[in-house]
Amino acid sequence: MKTIDELLAEGVAGRRVFVRADLNVPLDGTTITDDGRIRAVLPTVKALAGAGARVVVASHLGRPKGAPDPAFSLAPAAARLGELLGADVAFATDTVGDSAQAVVAGLADGQVAVVENLRFNAGETSKDDAERAAFADRLAGLADVYVGDGFGAVHRGHASVFDLPARLPHYAGYLIATEVGVLRKLTDDVKRPYAVVLGGAKVSDKLAVIDQLLGKADRLLIGGGMVFTFLKAKGHEIGTSLVQEDQLPAVREYIERAEKNGVELVLPVDVVVAPEFPDLKTKAPAQAATVAADAMPAGRMGLDIGPESRKLYASKIADAATVFWNGPMGVFEHPEFAEGTKAVAQALLDSRAFTVVGGGDSAAAVRILGFDETAFGHISTGGGASLEYLEGKTLPGLAALED
Repeated sequence: MKTIDELLAEGVAGRRVFVRADLNVPLDGTTITDDGRIRAVLPTVKALAGAGARVVVASHLGRPKGAPDPAFSLAPAAARLGELLGADVAFATDTVGDSAQAVVAGLADGQVAVVENLRFNAGETSKDDAERAAFADRLAGLADVYVGDGFGAVHRGHASVFDLPARLPHYAGYLIATEVGVLRKLTDDVKRPYAVVLGGAKVSDKLAVIDQLLGKADRLLIGGGMVFTFLKAKGHEIGTSLVQEDQLPAVREYIERAEKNGVELVLPVDVVVAPEFPDLKTKAPAQAATVAADAMPAGRMGLDIGPESRKLYASKIADAATVFWNGPMGVFEHPEFAEGTKAVAQALLDSRAFTVVGGGDSAAAVRILGFDETAFGHISTGGGASLEYLEGKTLPGLAALED
């Protein structure tokens, strides 16, 4: 895989460089609530522009239905990119049409443009190879060189991620190079003890990675909504908590395999419950109470790990040499159910381990709960991509960058 440093050594002045970024930022209307993904691509964009390239940044945002939708416009992201660069960033109101052609043609050396949401074109995500290829051909007409730096999208076989690199000289940007280097430390060169903390809502989202980690990790700490499927698999009452009944056989098998393989599977000893799911808009009091994990009331819903579990999880992280965390421990958006996620984040900060926060809701929680991002070993920009890499899957966007 060639890197951007090799491209810069070749020289980029006057060349049109297409940067496939991940500007898929959360929006409240037109207000960006977390600009972490925009900041993540800054080193690549700055380096290219500083060397005189004519930089064309492209990304998806949200899930529009293959047609323009103002709710998913990249205009706010383009404006924020300009603010962070301290320079004007041109914005094309389409992806490969007249506006994009004119904006790219008007770039001078060292200038940056953003084209509109790639998913406004059906060809970007099409399962039809010919349709996807036709869109990739049009994108290729905007540039002389391709730089892949949208790690959050590399697990997608989309036109701009998979098909386009084959049409242009291609290189990995700084973000992708960093992400791959970190993930290799979690797979090929792991320092032990290796602790993995998994949370989030659905156990089905994590089954494949759990399957892989049962042969690699020393400890698996389970939290979030997915933990209640584990607790039910062990025969405990879980009240009205989230559960995936169809996954119970798989979870029972994993519990048995963890014991057989000598992997420490850590489940909460107490949980925070409430009569119903809390109101995340008003943050109204939720009548929260703490109960033993094996004695949950039938009419209550588990929404976080309890105080004894927080101490337990922190102790399992404290002496680890490597920690990977993906998924919150509870409904961290509500103050009564944020303490479990806070405790895990703080335990990572307090440890001497190489710590990796696996993107998605975990990265959002770090920022929303006010932790210093720079204090963690690495915060990934791609939760899904990170998990699929750890599952051992071939990621289309990385495969496309290989020579």
